[in-house]
Amino acid sequence: MSKVLLITGGGRGIGAATARLAAAEGYGLCLNYQHNREAAEALAQELRAQTRAITVQADVALEPDVSRLFETVDRELGQLTALVNNAGIVEIQSRLEDMSAERLQRVFDTNILGSFLCAREAVRRMSTKNGGSGGAIVNVSSAASRIGSPGEYIDYAASKGAVDSLTLGLSKEVALEGIRVNAVRPGFIYTEIHARGGEPNRVERVKELVPMKRGGTAEEVAEAILWLLSDKASYITGALLDVAGGR
Repeated sequence: MSKVLLITGGGRGIGAATARLAAAEGYGLCLNYQHNREAAEALAQELRAQTRAITVQADVALEPDVSRLFETVDRELGQLTALVNNAGIVEIQSRLEDMSAERLQRVFDTNILGSFLCAREAVRRMSTKNGGSGGAIVNVSSAASRIGSPGEYIDYAASKGAVDSLTLGLSKEVALEGIRVNAVRPGFIYTEIHARGGEPNRVERVKELVPMKRGGTAEEVAEAILWLLSDKASYITGALLDVAGGR
């Protein structure tokens, strides 16, 4: 059976690095994006030299968008075998006392609701109970889920704590249905997400907090994701794999 992978937030950062590695391993790919069509299309065009690759615009926080996203994969790529729940956002660094309800809703809708909705659709397709052939889900959480990100992103950290709980609970729920569910928890990684938080060079400022004294790369996180998706991790489910330089 051919391997088909959907990556949410697949046009940039960790998602893009994961797509490049997956293409080299023969996965058919769906790269989901919300706003940056140009980046997603450019990456898909690059990867088409190796594999089938499509792009689909969808906001994972919106149930109709998620349904359309998965239906497009069904129609254009075939049976889904892998999901990487990578789409996630931060807002400008802030203390809780200055966070609006609207901000909290945006972060939780994308990071929590989006992960749940996409995992749900994947299970509906992969579960042997539903006639599927099994598969693997990797959720992109964050080391922030256990550190808390005080003074910067405790809303983001809390949302990733929910992703950890999703990973643990769902892994047990579908363990007998051919689906493995794991998570990676990146630490300080050189990606564009820090610019959205208002500090593009944040990794340089905080890297001394890491025992390895450096930030990580998107490719290092992607290697962990691809390993968890692969048969080499066939007896691993419910794992929360830190990719954080020892922090």
